[in-house]
Amino acid sequence: MKSIIAAGILLASGSAAMAGPYVNLESNSGRIGNEYTGTLIELHKGYEGQIGESDAGYYVQAGPAFTLPNGEDAETNLSGKAGLVYDVTENVELYKEVYFITGSDTSWNLKAGATYRF
Repeated sequence: MKSIIAAGILLASGSAAMAGPYVNLESNSGRIGNEYTGTLIELHKGYEGQIGESDAGYYVQAGPAFTLPNGEDAETNLSGKAGLVYDVTENVELYKEVYFITGSDTSWNLKAGATYRF
């Protein structure tokens, strides 16, 4: 198991300029006040690349999502992300992303933002 985690970390930490397949392992834990609510672990396989000769790129990834709520039974679902990234300047990048996770109801989230690198 440790080798799978290490491989995921190494592959996911690659440069955004590289195109091709990757693995992304992500864990998110939550609290409301002082109460731990649970953890979501996602193991995604993805692909990223450039859009033609432009300064725009894309990524798509999906895989199992292990929901571990505090005090309740664990659940395995499917989750994924797809996004666009655009280099406005050498230091500024804009991005848009759509995220989903299945379950009793499928949840969708949209995200947009900008990154400034010093």
